[in-house]
Amino acid sequence: MMTRPFGPTGREIATIGQGSWYIEQGDKRAAVAALRRGLDLGLSHIDTAEMYGDGRSEAIVGEAIAGRRNETFLVSKVLPHNASKTGTRAACERSLRHLKTDRLDCYLLHWRGPHPLAETFAAFEGLKAEGKILSWGVSNFDVDDLDEALAAAGPGAIACNQVLYHLRERAIEHAVIPWCERNGVAVTAYSPFGHDDFPSPGSAAGRVLGEIAASHGATARQVALAFLTRRATVFAIPKAAGMAHVEDNAGALHLALTEGELARIDTACPRGPKPRSLPML
Repeated sequence: MMTRPFGPTGREIATIGQGSWYIEQGDKRAAVAALRRGLDLGLSHIDTAEMYGDGRSEAIVGEAIAGRRNETFLVSKVLPHNASKTGTRAACERSLRHLKTDRLDCYLLHWRGPHPLAETFAAFEGLKAEGKILSWGVSNFDVDDLDEALAAAGPGAIACNQVLYHLRERAIEHAVIPWCERNGVAVTAYSPFGHDDFPSPGSAAGRVLGEIAASHGATARQVALAFLTRRATVFAIPKAAGMAHVEDNAGALHLALTEGELARIDTACPRGPKPRSLPML
């Protein structure tokens, strides 16, 4: 199974995890079962946020990890408008109640907002000192934001940057991933299959994915996940709301692509020019 250190935390984490955006909109029992099946298969990194369903996603995750907390690398996020020094603490404590746990393995600022980064980071450090979070990071940060965050926090403090990354949106390869590699920060790819725009089997890109998948006895989505996590700092958190999808996602943990296959995907799904601002959902 493919694992690697999660940034400066030193924790060995599977390259593929489980996302929970919108899982509260489906069948709760199915979502809980899928998340638990993911844990069975080694998908220990479970990501959620206070924004997702106003805490309902966190509650579902909490039910899924009941009795299995020590198996789970648990991540949640604070909304920017809550990220003052006192607001961050209050938001974290709400998330812990929803999740029915005493700690988060990593706590993220969901995106830049009105509060100074130094204030948010001071709150993170206070929560870390109390053991309520074990590490912290950011989400949707471009290089300028990361430079400012590093200046505010100092080296070795930022565990991760969670960003949009899929085959049709590879903007972070231009500068964000290299920055994180230089500074020892993990990159977590959210929405790694895109937002209803995964290459169709009949498209040119879809045919390449299909041919590579067939040669490995794999699926096109497993090939996509293996491509996205090919670099040593990158993790991916596809949504985990159904048993079949979770089992398919887990198959990517055992898939290694050749340099030739990586080059074929790179050509079929080009990263394009660097955008003026970082894409996000």
